[in-house]
Amino acid sequence: MNPRAQRAGGFTLVEVLIALAMSAFIAAAAYMGLGTVMTGVERSREQANRTWEINRALTLLSRDIRQFANRPVRDEFGDLEPALQGGPAARFMLSLTRAGWHNSRGRPRSALERVNYVLEDDALWRESYPVLDRAPDTEPQRVRLLDGVTNLRLLFLGDIDALNPASRGTEVDTRAWPENWVANLGQPDALPPPPIALEVRLELEDWGEVRRLYVLPPY
Repeated sequence: MNPRAQRAGGFTLVEVLIALAMSAFIAAAAYMGLGTVMTGVERSREQANRTWEINRALTLLSRDIRQFANRPVRDEFGDLEPALQGGPAARFMLSLTRAGWHNSRGRPRSALERVNYVLEDDALWRESYPVLDRAPDTEPQRVRLLDGVTNLRLLFLGDIDALNPASRGTEVDTRAWPENWVANLGQPDALPPPPIALEVRLELEDWGEVRRLYVLPPY
């Protein structure tokens, strides 16, 4: 065989280096593309989980408010608490008695439940008590509902005559609604009646402000 023909059928060092460089470039491009796809998938998963967490917290809050029951309670100090109270001047940001407490184990207890909503450490907490009228040693069960909550604001409607529709559409103007619904300190036993409606405003660090308007059930 002709040695020159044998050498002509092979690859030169330059050709091998070019082929290696092209392979490395293609591999790097493929890796970057895969990394971009994986980052997008991870972000989509995080957004889906966050959406689920927010919807879950709002669902629990909505359920408690829509199952409101006009039943005042006594706290661990023996003082009367209204069936619903809330706002910055209240002990808890929102505290109410709700019906529909399912008793799957058939325990000797009421179907009513007292719950509190508390903003603490940039998180929304739900507290529930095993009894309505508490003893000094009654401790609530606490559940961390939602993280990343920077502010919680409530607005209450006490008189239907104070209901003013907004200037556009069917929205309701709640700017004049009071932020506190508490008993008069001068008349602690004269409990205020429940409000007609209330608006909940959650300020989330990633979603901004989320508003929910609730009409309480008749009592």
